[in-house]
Amino acid sequence: MAVQLAETAPASAKASPSNSVVGEAFKDALLTGLIALGLFAPLIGFETVVIDGLLGLAYRPKLLAIMVGIIFFGRLILNLTVWSPNRKPTTRSGPSVFDRAGTVIGPTVKPILLAFAVGFPAIAAYGMGGLNESRYLIDLGILILTYVMLGWGLNIVVGLAGLLDLGYVAFYAVGAYTYALLATSAPINDFFAGLLGETFWANWAFWICLPMAGMFAGLWGMILGFPVLRLRGDYLAIVTLAFGEIIRLVLINWTDFTGGGAGIASIPRATFFGIPFNASEDGFAALFGLEFNPMHRIIFLYFVILALALITAFATVRLRKLPVGRAWEALREDEIACRSLGINTTNVKLSAFATGAMFGGFAGCFFAVRAGFVSPESFTFDISAMILAIVVLGGMGSQIGVAVSAAVMMGGMEMLRNLGFLKQVFGNDFDPSLYRMLIFGFAMVAIMVWKPRGLVSTRDPTIFLKERKAVSGDLVKEGHG
Repeated sequence: MAVQLAETAPASAKASPSNSVVGEAFKDALLTGLIALGLFAPLIGFETVVIDGLLGLAYRPKLLAIMVGIIFFGRLILNLTVWSPNRKPTTRSGPSVFDRAGTVIGPTVKPILLAFAVGFPAIAAYGMGGLNESRYLIDLGILILTYVMLGWGLNIVVGLAGLLDLGYVAFYAVGAYTYALLATSAPINDFFAGLLGETFWANWAFWICLPMAGMFAGLWGMILGFPVLRLRGDYLAIVTLAFGEIIRLVLINWTDFTGGGAGIASIPRATFFGIPFNASEDGFAALFGLEFNPMHRIIFLYFVILALALITAFATVRLRKLPVGRAWEALREDEIACRSLGINTTNVKLSAFATGAMFGGFAGCFFAVRAGFVSPESFTFDISAMILAIVVLGGMGSQIGVAVSAAVMMGGMEMLRNLGFLKQVFGNDFDPSLYRMLIFGFAMVAIMVWKPRGLVSTRDPTIFLKERKAVSGDLVKEGHG
C-alpha cells in the first residue's frame, strides 16, 4: 500500500497539460509586454513640451500602460488560440471556401466596383450635402485611385514578372518632373505663343506632356533594367532601391535644372481639352451654362485619374494574354526553365521594367498637375514601400486585390485623422494621425499571418483547356526576383 501511495503521489502532483500551456502563454505574453515597455517607454512614455520658454519632458504613463496592455493581452490571446501547441494543425491543398466564393462572385463584384467608382463624386456630394462639402472625400478618392494605378503598374514588375523593385518611386518622379519642366519652360511657351497663341501651351501642356512623361519613364525603366539583368532576389532589391535614391539625390543637387529642394511651382493646371476651369467667358462653366465652381476642376481630375487607372488595368489584362505576358509569368515561376524554352529573358525583363515604369510616369504626370508643385520630398523611399506593400498585401498578380488593398490602406490611414473619439480613451493629447504607421504595421503583420498570399489568394489562369478554373495562390510562385 505504501509503495502504491508513493507511486501515485507524484502523478497527482503533476500539473495538467492545460495548466502548463496557460502558464507558458502567460510567461511569453509577460516577456513580450516587458519588451514592449522597454521599446515604447522612450517613444510613447515621454513627450517634449515647452515650459516657460524652455524645452522639457512630460510623462504619459496612462498612454504607455494602454499600449503595453494591448500588446500583452493580444500576445496572450494568440498564444492560447492560434499559436497554442494543443491546436491541431490543418493542412489544405487548393483554394478555400472563401477563395471559391470570391471566384464565383468576382465577375459580379468588378462591375459593381466600377459603377461605384464612376458614381463616387455624385454619392459624395449627396452624402455630404453639397458639392463643396464633398471636397475632402473626392480628394481622398483621387489619392486612392493614384495609388491603385501605381500598384497596378508595379504589379507588372513584381506580381507578373517576379522582379522585386524597391525604387518604383523613381519613375513616379521622372513622370512628375517631365511635366513640371516642360510645362514651365519659357522657350517652349514662347514658341507656341508665337505659333498658336499665348494661352495654347498653358491649356494643352498636360495633354501633350502626358504621353511624353510615360515614354521618358519607360526609357528610364530600360536604363535601370540593363545593369540588373543578372541580379536576383536581395541583390536586385538593393540595386533598385539605390536607383530610387540616386534619382532623388539628383533632383535635390541639380539645382540649375530641377530647382533643387525648392522644387518647381506654378505648374499649369489641367484643362478640359483646352477649355480652362475659370470664371471667364471662355471657361468651362460658361461654355456649358453652369454656375462657376472650383469643384468642377477637382471632379474632372477625379475622372482623369479614374480613366488612367482603367487604362492601366485594361493594358495589363491584355498584355497577360499576349506572348510577352506569358513570358513574364514564366520568368516569375522559373528563370532557368524560361531560358531552356528559348525565351530571351533579357528582353522579357526590360519589357517588364519599361511597361511598369511607363504607367508610373503617367501617374507622376497626373500628380504634378494635381498638386501644381513638385519637390524631391514628394518622392521618398516611403512611397516605394507603400506601393510595394499594396501589391503584396493585395495579392501579387491580382488586379482586384491590389485595388482593394490600395483602398483599404490609403483610405483607412486617412480615416484615422477623423477618429476623435479615441481621445476619450487615450487622453486629450492623443493624436490618431501620429500612430497611423504603427496601426499600419499591425495590419500588415495580421494580414501576413492569416493571409500570407494576400487578400486575394486565387489567380485567373492566363490560358486554360476547355474550362476556366481558378488557380490557388499556393501553386503560384510569389516572385522573389
